[in-house]
Amino acid sequence: MANTSTRTLRLLSLLQNHRFWPGTELAERLGISVRTLRRDIDRLRELGYPVEAQRGTDGGYQLGSGAVLPPLVIDDEEAVALAVGLQVAAQGAVEGIAESSVRVLAKLVQVMPARLRRRVEALRAMTVPADWGGPATEGVDPGVLTEVALACRDSEQLRFSYVTANGRHTERHVEPHRLVCPGRRWYLVAYDLVRHDWRSFRVDRLTAPTGTGSRFRPRALPAPDAAAFVRAGLDNLPHSYRVEVLVNAPAATVRERIGRWTTVEEIDAEHCRVRMTTDSLDWPTLALGSLDAEFQVITPPELLTRLHDWAVRFTRAGEG
Repeated sequence: MANTSTRTLRLLSLLQNHRFWPGTELAERLGISVRTLRRDIDRLRELGYPVEAQRGTDGGYQLGSGAVLPPLVIDDEEAVALAVGLQVAAQGAVEGIAESSVRVLAKLVQVMPARLRRRVEALRAMTVPADWGGPATEGVDPGVLTEVALACRDSEQLRFSYVTANGRHTERHVEPHRLVCPGRRWYLVAYDLVRHDWRSFRVDRLTAPTGTGSRFRPRALPAPDAAAFVRAGLDNLPHSYRVEVLVNAPAATVRERIGRWTTVEEIDAEHCRVRMTTDSLDWPTLALGSLDAEFQVITPPELLTRLHDWAVRFTRAGEG
């Protein structure tokens, strides 16, 4: 029989894997008596884990939602940040960890108190995934992110302070629509009630979001979805680089991997042309590398230099 500490961790893991465990089956899995199982359940409760019991012939146990988080040594904001990161990973942003991310996210949300689950669920429901695959570089306050998500979900007008691209501080009053996460930044798509037009706002430039309590009827977005709206806006900005690459892969395959934030044109059954606009050459390098296909850079020449720099670093890493 395992020692008490090891057995308690095993019990916690089993409870997190299923919504409900019959008591006899759970005791059998642990190789202990039903009486010992009850003592172990009491030990988990003393540690702060909300274990619920169902008595009777069909009795058993399940891990419920508690008034506080179990002792994970993280606070509310960190718990929401963890859930957000797992959600992004569960969407397949990193190959090979999507399935495990879903399992961990399910365990975390299961034991979250209601106030945190509400924030996480709002963020999940009000975020439009954008399969871009670039690295995250701009930090966003999870409290700001979830406050905006709640306003989107509840169709509640929102006020916030915003810093424009030229550094000007403004006050905004909007009807929030959706959040979009292309990979490097979070964007809020909203109807600006002062300027009477649709806008996208970088969430890392947004502070002090406050719901006004005023509800609104959602307007029709002038784009297929929020991600398409953000992409159209970014394409019209004066970017530093406009990238064009010929890829030795079917257009459908390339669209599936990086098509959300690039334009992919079919040349023939095995070749396509990829165009993208960016203010950094790192994410095109990463995106092209993820295709697992030969490619030829047409423009800009600076991309060839960046590819060479990456190749040198990777080669040195392999030699070490």
